[in-house]
Amino acid sequence: MTNAEKLHACAEALRRHHFETAVVATPQEAFAKIRAVVETEAPKLVSFGDSMSMRETGIIEWLRTNGDWTLLDGFDASMPRPERLEIRRQALMSDLFITGVNAITAEGTLHWLDMVGNRIAPVAFGPRKVVLVAGRNKIVASRDEAEERIRRIAAPQNIARHPGFRTPCAKTGVCMDCNAPDRICNTRMEMLRCHPAGRILVVLIDQDLGL
Repeated sequence: MTNAEKLHACAEALRRHHFETAVVATPQEAFAKIRAVVETEAPKLVSFGDSMSMRETGIIEWLRTNGDWTLLDGFDASMPRPERLEIRRQALMSDLFITGVNAITAEGTLHWLDMVGNRIAPVAFGPRKVVLVAGRNKIVASRDEAEERIRRIAAPQNIARHPGFRTPCAKTGVCMDCNAPDRICNTRMEMLRCHPAGRILVVLIDQDLGL
């Protein structure tokens, strides 16, 4: 099966589970799709959970340039951490939320593992519209492979992006199921179906993106 066939098969599986799905070739095409959704939804409050794949599209920079909505940015490094966390709480009541996902199964399910939970909580409930961005490298065959992908790729490489975090995986490159204070693998979420139907849009990009 080619990459394109794999993406379209995954998209069909997601649609059967009531997710809205789009398959695009590049981050630029993903940007155009997300922008169209934002303009259609006309949100007053927009927020996002950190995601390398999402940032590759350039959507956050565009959102900052428009005065038609308020962008809740809980990742502004110039702010003290307590203020950033408070903004992330407010994101639960945003009209539109954008983020990424750790793994998507060919069966049409979504999988995450989070440190604080600010990325997954708004996906589960709160914002009226959610947009998820994912490269083809996030697609795996099954739930077991999704968990393995998170253990061996997503979590250790995410730790590597934060050199101040001290965890066993920072040294080994593999999740050790530690109990370290800096552990980022605290809250697991899997989404089996989208309810209400179409609330979540999954944008699949035919490139390897993110972790």
